[in-house]
Amino acid sequence: MRADLAVLPSAAALADATAARFVAAAEDAIASRGQFIVALSGGSTPRDTYRQLATEALVSRVMWSGVQVLWGDERCVPPDHMESNYRMARDTLLDRVPVPAGNVHRILGEDAPTSAAEAYEATLRALLRTPAGARIDLVLLGLGEDGHTASLFPGSAAVHEQTRWVLAARASAASMWRITLTPAVINAAAEVLFLVSGGAKAAILRRVLEGPRRPQELPAQAIAPSNGRVRWCVDAAAAADLTP
Repeated sequence: MRADLAVLPSAAALADATAARFVAAAEDAIASRGQFIVALSGGSTPRDTYRQLATEALVSRVMWSGVQVLWGDERCVPPDHMESNYRMARDTLLDRVPVPAGNVHRILGEDAPTSAAEAYEATLRALLRTPAGARIDLVLLGLGEDGHTASLFPGSAAVHEQTRWVLAARASAASMWRITLTPAVINAAAEVLFLVSGGAKAAILRRVLEGPRRPQELPAQAIAPSNGRVRWCVDAAAAADLTP
């Protein structure tokens, strides 16, 4: 699974590059259709990208009234909880840019997991039913040390889901419930951008990109858009184990 790969020298350079890619994708989508649909990711690596997007130089390049904001996954917590992906994106980006409140479609993590998943799938299907939004333009994803992405965990049936767009999931019976987009909708996106940083991710990044294809074991390998592209933006530390 060797993909479109960019290795950046540092985490800061990674944030700069991924923010620039976000802006370019937004400009292209809005110029062609008047709308840019993006699914955000949680985690520490996207946080730096969001902060970069909120800088004056980049804010002015995006027509934020045309941006529709989704999430790739969310923990089942209230929106002000410290572990909420929505809260992280709100604090680092959304409160700092002129995106209309009605364009921000958060996952209702405070609701019962199954209900929240069903409600979010309805939200996505309504948004993507319009002529301007037949699919998500850009999905931002991270990579866990166990090979998970979004909240698609090793061994989960959600990894092979092709009908439902959103499911409730958890890594183990003792772990927190989460809501996640499934490969059924992620793989319909125009572009998927993986953001990976730090030496702790080096071993798993090599397994995902250079090892045998085993998506049930390495869910990130299940992400393969049918009519789009996957880009991997990683820093040098994360790329340390990759074959030159």
